[in-house]
Amino acid sequence: MMRKILVTGATGFTGSYTVPLLLKQANIVRCLVRQSSDLSKLPVNKVELVYGDLDSYDSIVAAMEGVDCLVNIASIGFGHAPLILKAAEATGIQRAIFISTTALFTSLNASSKKARIAAENAIQQSDLAYTILRPTMIYGSSRDRNICRLINYLQKWPLIPIFGNGNSLQQPIFVGDVASAITNVIHAPHTKRKAYNISGGTVATYNHLIETICSLLKKHVRLLHLPTKPFVAGLTVLEKASLPIPLKAEQIRRLNEDKSFSHAQASTDFGFAPKSLAVGLRIELEEMGLL
Repeated sequence: MMRKILVTGATGFTGSYTVPLLLKQANIVRCLVRQSSDLSKLPVNKVELVYGDLDSYDSIVAAMEGVDCLVNIASIGFGHAPLILKAAEATGIQRAIFISTTALFTSLNASSKKARIAAENAIQQSDLAYTILRPTMIYGSSRDRNICRLINYLQKWPLIPIFGNGNSLQQPIFVGDVASAITNVIHAPHTKRKAYNISGGTVATYNHLIETICSLLKKHVRLLHLPTKPFVAGLTVLEKASLPIPLKAEQIRRLNEDKSFSHAQASTDFGFAPKSLAVGLRIELEEMGLL
């Protein structure tokens, strides 16, 4: 058992699922939070809170004092990695888990892609006993930013427009499986200085994702497939004119890009066994009060 674990991003969606599991793996779980953070999802009576900011090297060093393991769930796409790594090496962190994303493999030039790649390179060039976990799109409750919105739409409307044929592959991962992966690699020494893609238990097309949700909701929704090129062209013009629009061209392009990733190495090295899509969606729908 670790003596003390420091968590960044503890108040976020993934962090709120991870902290309860870490409490079983350490004598003390310390959470670096901002003064403005919403602590309602944290078991504040069981964790040690340290207030600070990842933009401040002094804040990070103070939070890391006496810590054995760092679990960095906060996004590495905002340029904080160099300060975190410098502080971790200066304070003698023995173990470090970093959450990245499979989104860095996208063929699209997302705004944070360059920062994420640079962060991973810096982590891999450090002297830390690191493990990098790259989840696919994370879902699992009303706090997720993607499937929850899709569920709410399908619950309300009888028709859903889909840009493209809807056959691009998806492999979303249930948030609880991400949390379990984090806790499992901490004490798996052969995962040190390695990076793993972690994905959901089901590879599905976007059409199948929608159909699975509708089946669980016992609701019929018509899928209306629309051509991508004219909409991408039109949205690009509107974006250049700085007009307010509910959808961006990049979102359509992303929807038509395959996003399935093998988690075979994670399964071999630390027993990663993610839930199927149907099981994870049922849990989410129950949490949302829809089942």
